[in-house]
Amino acid sequence: MGEPQSRLVVMGRVLGPFGVKGWVKIQPYTERPGSLAQYPAWWIRIEQDWCEFQPEESEQHGQHLVARMRGFVNRDEAARFSGAEIAVRRDALPKAEAGEFYRSDLVDLKVVNQAGDDLGRVKEMFDNGAHDILRVEWEGGERLLPFIPAVVKEIDLDAGEIRVEWGADW
Repeated sequence: MGEPQSRLVVMGRVLGPFGVKGWVKIQPYTERPGSLAQYPAWWIRIEQDWCEFQPEESEQHGQHLVARMRGFVNRDEAARFSGAEIAVRRDALPKAEAGEFYRSDLVDLKVVNQAGDDLGRVKEMFDNGAHDILRVEWEGGERLLPFIPAVVKEIDLDAGEIRVEWGADW
């Protein structure tokens, strides 16, 4: 129990139980929803700890995945994981190609606008249904920036920076 967060990449979250036999419905954060099923071990955050589980069965349902973990036998066991994040070990993921990145690669990157103003650091990236959102914390609070080409102009992982078209006073 207790895998360090730095070794994990969040790949989705449990939406809730699915059926009565211990299955859960999952919102994958992956380009292909079924790809999460290829990993033999998932880490699920229970309060502040990450616990390892093995998916025994899974099926893709549209943009969601339904799965049953080893040891889950009824709806009540599955329901206690509602809202929990699902991660896999970073070293289990394929290497990102040139120009590609994982969402977790963006966390803690500095965000600057075209004028060079420091807008803060990325604390998370999430999907709002229409597109992804960067949640950026700064000394004055937080900013929610749409992760779209009109706003995000450049991602430089080596420099640890994201350049955006966004006003410092927005």
